[in-house]
Amino acid sequence: MVLSCHYSFRRKKMKSPGGNNHSDPVSEFVLLGFPCTREIQILLFSLFSVIYVLTLTGNMCIICAVWWDHHLHNPMYILLANFSFLEIWYVTSTVPNMLANFLSETRTISFSGCFLQFYFFFSMGTTETFLLSAMAFDRYLAICRPLHYPTIMTVQHCIRMGAGCWVCGFSCFLFPVYLISQLPFCGPNTIDHFLCDPGPLMKLSCAPAPATEIICAIFNSVLIFSTFLFITSSYTLVIRAVLRVPSAEGRSKAFSTCGSHLTVVSLFYGSIMVMYVSPTAGNPTGVQKIVTLFYSVMTPLFNPLIYSFRNKEMKEALRKLFRIIRFGQRQPLKS
Repeated sequence: MVLSCHYSFRRKKMKSPGGNNHSDPVSEFVLLGFPCTREIQILLFSLFSVIYVLTLTGNMCIICAVWWDHHLHNPMYILLANFSFLEIWYVTSTVPNMLANFLSETRTISFSGCFLQFYFFFSMGTTETFLLSAMAFDRYLAICRPLHYPTIMTVQHCIRMGAGCWVCGFSCFLFPVYLISQLPFCGPNTIDHFLCDPGPLMKLSCAPAPATEIICAIFNSVLIFSTFLFITSSYTLVIRAVLRVPSAEGRSKAFSTCGSHLTVVSLFYGSIMVMYVSPTAGNPTGVQKIVTLFYSVMTPLFNPLIYSFRNKEMKEALRKLFRIIRFGQRQPLKS
């Protein structure tokens, strides 16, 4: 349906009376989004509104289940609740504005608003890579170093590690955002995307910026591949250790937990590698939008389902949570 929404537009240059090209600095951008007929725009608005509500609900259920059930007050589930909290804000950084644009005729966003969205969206994406790494490290310690795990991965250490992921995530993207914001934008101002993405933004620069493009590509490559290699190395060691477990039940439980994490890692990293290892590569615009839509909107929706369906403890905690909601119990879950 999204792929069928085709369009064409022409960049126009303003000319001064003397015949020389003249353009004023851009004060706002137009997010082109998914140009379609009005009926399809309303249909997309309804679809993504439902997805947004389901995403918020699913991730809030994970957070509440961890908060209420004392059996889940351990590092693995504290990191999972942290991850769900991140997913709520990750999807909120783009979807409400996208929904507003489905119903808007102008679809404009201010210059500062565009770069704020750029910063928060990619900072939370960076935080997600660090949190996934922390979750992989937690599983490595729990399975490969079980005797040292209780002393190394205490709740306090887990909270500090989660806070470090947020601080590092929001610190890393300051430099790329600053570099791109310093480019000269003098028109046109139409971003062929539904969010302020670095690739389309750099294409709107009045002057070529190969140095900025190379720096951003190197930055993205180092960030993505370093965390991805750390995660895959951790799970390689975990799988080797699990295969040595004599109990079939123990192997099944370990694979169930790690399988959920690996599924989430595969969905997230598979899509961001397509997009941001080389942000100005010649990917078709429609492909860029759909890949971005997948990792920014659909994966936050899938993650609660993946973690709850493949984890018996989480399923039991969610059942208890729903009983609390249904019968109005207020005491924390102890059994």
